[in-house]
Amino acid sequence: MRTREIRACYDRDSITVYQAYAPEIGVPAARNGTFVPPFSRSRMTWIKPSFLWLMARSDWARKPGQETILAVRISRAGWEEALGLAVPTDPDRRVFRSTEDWRRRFAKAVVHVQWDPERSLHGQKLEARSIQIGLSRHIVDRYVDDWILGIEDLTPLVRKIQGLRKAGRTPQARALLPNERPYPLTAALVAHLGASEQPVTPDRA
Repeated sequence: MRTREIRACYDRDSITVYQAYAPEIGVPAARNGTFVPPFSRSRMTWIKPSFLWLMARSDWARKPGQETILAVRISRAGWEEALGLAVPTDPDRRVFRSTEDWRRRFAKAVVHVQWDPERSLHGQKLEARSIQIGLSRHIVDRYVDDWILGIEDLTPLVRKIQGLRKAGRTPQARALLPNERPYPLTAALVAHLGASEQPVTPDRA
């Protein structure tokens, strides 16, 4: 069975998620430490804690409109608030009683959750599934104004890793990857997200 595990860079108070944008959005965001115009608050924005998943998605910052890679550090409280509000994009029987139950909940969801194949350093799809979270326009203000603690432009690092990767220097490229590890969830969140068993924290009252 494919595992669904959140792996991320995190500390006691924060977790890092990744996003790719055109330079006109990404560069001001890194400079200001949060998103500013022309970033749009009226559309869904997707955040991903897997660096390599985003590298595959953005073709190592070479796809048009995804040339700037941002590491966005957000509060764990905000991240877990998003997880608690999230509804999967498919009617997972581990989460929903029926397809109709899923349709009802998804129609009202302000946060979407999707599990996609994790990627290797060289872009191959892996059996493990990696999470991405879609924040709708109804909650993106919370993300921008309350959850974000800082933004770093990782584009130079991405280019360095990509250069090493293309040169066949895999160990050196791998050594520069972010140190992602299993993120602990409450048992309630594991069930809510349809996640695989992973480090569990006590449920909060």
